[in-house]
Amino acid sequence: MSAPVVQDGGELIEAHLLGDATGFARLDALYRPRLLRFVDRMVRDPARAEDLVQETLLRVHRNGDRYNPARKFSTWIYTIAGNLARNDLRRHRRSPFVPWESAGDSGHPLNRGDTAPDPGPLPDEQEVTRSTMDLIERMIARMAQLHRRVFVLRELEGMTYEEIAEIVECDLGTVKSRLNRARRSFARLLAPYLD
Repeated sequence: MSAPVVQDGGELIEAHLLGDATGFARLDALYRPRLLRFVDRMVRDPARAEDLVQETLLRVHRNGDRYNPARKFSTWIYTIAGNLARNDLRRHRRSPFVPWESAGDSGHPLNRGDTAPDPGPLPDEQEVTRSTMDLIERMIARMAQLHRRVFVLRELEGMTYEEIAEIVECDLGTVKSRLNRARRSFARLLAPYLD
């Protein structure tokens, strides 16, 4: 018996367009959790992030025929999600900074989609990990929105510089410059907690 073949988004959208009734459901299951983490880190509001990811997937469903198979599917879908999040931030005219008082109990774990119990660390180790992740989330939230976006795409989503350049629609040098500034900003924000 052979292992099931994992399809990428490009293959799944093509299957959907060719009439495969499960193609889009599999695409949704593959990308929704990742997009939620990405968008939530940008807008800092889980309910708005859910709405924006739903709108992203709706646009992909409606406009799947516009996908260019010569490009990576993940770049296309992250571009849509990132643009919707950026426009949402403009509409709400939110500051990219979260007040310190409200950031302390943000409820934004990095792996919100995990539901299976983990027989891993002991409770006190989990608390250290949870508090570390909360601290990281708070520091990311305090970064300028322009830098936060490239930082999240590179450091947390693991995208290449080229993919990020396509998503944020700027040249490679600008991505590297923004990422450098974002890393310095993150390090500066985190430094007082490392002493």
